[in-house]
Amino acid sequence: MSRVAFRFHPLALWFLSSLLGWGAIAAPSAQAQPHPSPVSTSETCEILIVGGGLAGTAAAYEALLAGRTVCLTEITDWLGGQVSSQGTSALDEANHMRATRFFPRGYNELRRHIYNKYGGLSSGDCWVSVSCFMPRDGHEFLWQQLQEAARQGNGKLKWFPHTIIKELGYSPDRQQITRAIAIQHEAAPATPPLNTEPLSQIIADAYQPQNSPRLHKTLIHFTPPAAPKPNAPTPWYVIEATETGEIVALADIPYRLGLDPVSADNPSSPVKTNDPYCTQGFTYTFAMERTETAQPQPVPPFYAQYAPYFSYEHPNNANLDRVFTYRRIWSPNFRQRSRVAGVGAAVLPGDISMQNWTWGNDYRPGTAQDNLIYTRDQLQQRGELSPGNWQGGLRTETLRRGEENAIAYYYWLTTGTTDSQLGTGVKQPAPNHRYLAGLDAPMGTVHGLSKYPYIREARRIIGRPSITYPQGFSVNEIDVSKIDYRDESYYRENLDPATYQQLWKLLSGLQLLQLPVGAIDSSQVKQRTRSTIFPDAVGIAQYAMDFHPCMAESPPEKPGNIERPGVRQAHGPAYPGEVPLRAMIPQRLDNLIVTGKSIANSTIAASAYRVHGFEWSVGAAAGTTADFALKKGVLPYQFVDELPRPEPLLAELRDLLERQNNPTAFPDTSIFNLDWEDWRVW
Repeated sequence: MSRVAFRFHPLALWFLSSLLGWGAIAAPSAQAQPHPSPVSTSETCEILIVGGGLAGTAAAYEALLAGRTVCLTEITDWLGGQVSSQGTSALDEANHMRATRFFPRGYNELRRHIYNKYGGLSSGDCWVSVSCFMPRDGHEFLWQQLQEAARQGNGKLKWFPHTIIKELGYSPDRQQITRAIAIQHEAAPATPPLNTEPLSQIIADAYQPQNSPRLHKTLIHFTPPAAPKPNAPTPWYVIEATETGEIVALADIPYRLGLDPVSADNPSSPVKTNDPYCTQGFTYTFAMERTETAQPQPVPPFYAQYAPYFSYEHPNNANLDRVFTYRRIWSPNFRQRSRVAGVGAAVLPGDISMQNWTWGNDYRPGTAQDNLIYTRDQLQQRGELSPGNWQGGLRTETLRRGEENAIAYYYWLTTGTTDSQLGTGVKQPAPNHRYLAGLDAPMGTVHGLSKYPYIREARRIIGRPSITYPQGFSVNEIDVSKIDYRDESYYRENLDPATYQQLWKLLSGLQLLQLPVGAIDSSQVKQRTRSTIFPDAVGIAQYAMDFHPCMAESPPEKPGNIERPGVRQAHGPAYPGEVPLRAMIPQRLDNLIVTGKSIANSTIAASAYRVHGFEWSVGAAAGTTADFALKKGVLPYQFVDELPRPEPLLAELRDLLERQNNPTAFPDTSIFNLDWEDWRVW
């Protein structure tokens, strides 16, 4: 494997100048001609997928194999989200799932593409995963997969990069989405190519329908096929697969954001009432290369603002080689090189690392003054919920600060001498590195940051109410947590007596029938040894409950700031979990299927339901469900509306998924199998 060479693109000079003030791209001369009106066009499709991340790509993959016409929109120009445009191209996987390759078929196909490209699952020698690779390759792998799926299934893919949804149209009863108006943008004439400036500088313009000095727009009207099947309950489906739950907010359906109130279902929550501002941190990733000699490291003008935040976090990590190899995505001929215990192969010039570090380029706002994802109240105050006023639902200022924080973190890695958690004398300069910027660099941007931030938590729908879920369906902490709540005095001391008793009733399961009536003695309840079994499971998920908590005060980089107390209480292993179809069906809208991080789950459950394999599994379920519902002429909620009574169509859907090698449950899942020790996360 030869060394990768990245040209220093002339536009990378913009990046160097931006370090002196994040200067925006210069607009054309004031003497320029008036901007022409945006182009307007129409597109029809059977399935409209909004968001080209892993979940959206997986949904498209299955729909194309089923022969459907699929419209797929994406705000960037890369498929894959986490593995490409967000730069986190290191697959988070549970050990036993990896050992048995117990993943959906499309995800295994992605792993096959990686192996074939590199002669193994990595193009670098990382220790966070068995598979670390170049983000731009992630897009290429997935693009090839979708093309193969379209050929194999005789489906048709309509791909719309650099495209956002601006407005939705509804049926008279507002129970179905009947159209979607999108804006696709391209660089205006005589301006630099897209991916030159960071997202914070382009996003506001991208959501405006008018042409601007920087962007020229095309308005796209997405509609269902003109001649749907007679008596079909809906002519098409819309799949929400955005990174932050944009369609959830734009459609104004019930959802949650941030910390949930403490309850028997989520006993580790640190708050008594919902806190929508404290979500997990987001990260702008970047790539850096080890060099033979020291490189110039220009100090960003904003470095002093962010320097008080940065840390190696733990004494075991207080070594740049260890941090570098953690997510090393390129290492020439690493299989022939000697290893250093606990770190991996020794770092040599030419090695490339992708950075994604909690006390580094994670940006963790958590107050109403700086939260990234606007709440419903904030959206209403801003007017974004009024027709035609949607602006994406993100705080642009916080995006900008996240970008600055990432640039400052690179400077800290190479030049810094402070450490906010470990004190003085720990951090040493390491100038033998080069920040990789340019359109042909790993992130594919002139500024060197990922095209979109890595998002760990989104708006999460509240599923439909039922007898067993009167407040709306949700996957909760106790559905997957491996915590032995009996051994944790925290719960006895912090939960009120009624909630504590209800917790043990929920944990006792069938045992409840054998326990004395009245108050439950926790010592009489056997330790839980599996996750909740859902009769409507259509996908799988397993990872640890892994938190990157918001910071207690604003701004996050404030000197002496701490993580929000109590948020990590539930941090730890989780059992193999399931993705219920009810978690994907929103209230009110019958032809919207929700996937990705926006399914109905609590913030604690979401900490385990957010990694690569889960996103593919829930996306595959969404694409298959949409196709199956169109074939059967029924709406998705009708698959589950009679539960716990038998649902024949649900059974048929689950059987279809299994036959297509898209697992709906882990092997030997039953109420009688209580042995899951082999299914370890790490």
